[in-house]
Amino acid sequence: MSIVNGRWEGPVLDNHFHLDRDNRFTAAALDFQRAGGTHLVLVHKPGALPPQDIAGYRAAYSDTLDMAETVRREIGLHVRVVLGPHPAVWAHQIDDLDIERASELHLEAVELAITHCEEGDAVGVGEVGRPHWEVDEVIWSAANDLFLEVLSMCSKAGVPVQLHLEGDGEPTYSDVAQMCDAAGMFRNDAIHHHAQADVSAAFTHGMIPSVLVGKGCVQTIVDTVASNETGFLMETDYMDDPRRPGAVLGPKTVPKRTQALATALIEAGEDAEELLHRTHQDLPESLYAN
Repeated sequence: MSIVNGRWEGPVLDNHFHLDRDNRFTAAALDFQRAGGTHLVLVHKPGALPPQDIAGYRAAYSDTLDMAETVRREIGLHVRVVLGPHPAVWAHQIDDLDIERASELHLEAVELAITHCEEGDAVGVGEVGRPHWEVDEVIWSAANDLFLEVLSMCSKAGVPVQLHLEGDGEPTYSDVAQMCDAAGMFRNDAIHHHAQADVSAAFTHGMIPSVLVGKGCVQTIVDTVASNETGFLMETDYMDDPRRPGAVLGPKTVPKRTQALATALIEAGEDAEELLHRTHQDLPESLYAN
């Protein structure tokens, strides 16, 4: 039994967590563990100076992989790694490199991330996607063309993607789900990171919501989970950024929200044990193949 006296005693996974060796690093991972966390998905974090060539990406990915190994060794957490070039980096590099070279480098970085997945160092590509702020039509069109190519590459390689997208809710899910179809990507291999708490099938269109578990999320999950078909994940999008302490949410948040969700599911008459097993163990193992 993983529900004991109304408390969840099973695994607790944060599906989108960044670390920075120049900031809290292992201390942040330890906070997560002490709050009840057991599994992290460590997502590559762009540096202050983004790579200008593939050698730079190779070094940056190596640093992320090394941080994961340090956390495994020193803290004892289970850590999966997701690697990829952030779409904001591509957008900001256009002025420096021009759009053709920035796009070429972006795809080279995706290919390198896929190679790490094939070699077993990483479990997915991300965060990739498109700008979440307003850009002109030329950039938006180019971003979508690039995004479609990234989805196609990941589909052919059979690796899941964590997606960085604009926050327009159901219309974004609908649009991206259709892009997945066009690229040959299974919708349930597309994980919408920083997602809203509505996990209903009508809202998510077959994609996997990785819910940002801020205040108020628990009730919305409970209200919509009955019509969920794909499962959902929970995340903080913790940045480990000295300029934004605790952003986006602190390292202890997923363990705390998991306990609150367990209580709310039980009170609503839902099968809390089955749902939380799916969220924190079964779905991650299925998505990430380990």
